[in-house]
Amino acid sequence: MSHNGIVRNELNGRPAAEVSVDTPDPEVVAKAERRRFTAEYKLLVLAEADTCTKPGQIGALLRREGLYRSHLDKWRKQRREGTLQALSPQKRGPKVDLQAAEIARLRRENERLLERLRRAETIIEVQKK
Repeated sequence: MSHNGIVRNELNGRPAAEVSVDTPDPEVVAKAERRRFTAEYKLLVLAEADTCTKPGQIGALLRREGLYRSHLDKWRKQRREGTLQALSPQKRGPKVDLQAAEIARLRRENERLLERLRRAETIIEVQKK
């Protein structure tokens, strides 16, 4: 092998072919991008995993696809629940509490109605005099 990135194969002391070797880029990405999997891809991988019968086949599938065992576990659970929305990418961030939102709406409405009542009582008091 020469130092310029070209591999020389030799046959009987003569060069047979020159093959270019791609050197990997040592540059590391500043921030990794989160992987997102479509529902179709998840179902396809699960179907393929379900057909694996021999030991080591699932491991080979996971290595080929660049996945982890936890991916299969989570996707199987989502499939069992039967919700296609669960197979689409999940929204990140805090979960919305529907009860808290309803309580906040009712409090605002209560404050608004109390203010109207106060004004109405003031008008009635003025009319009495």
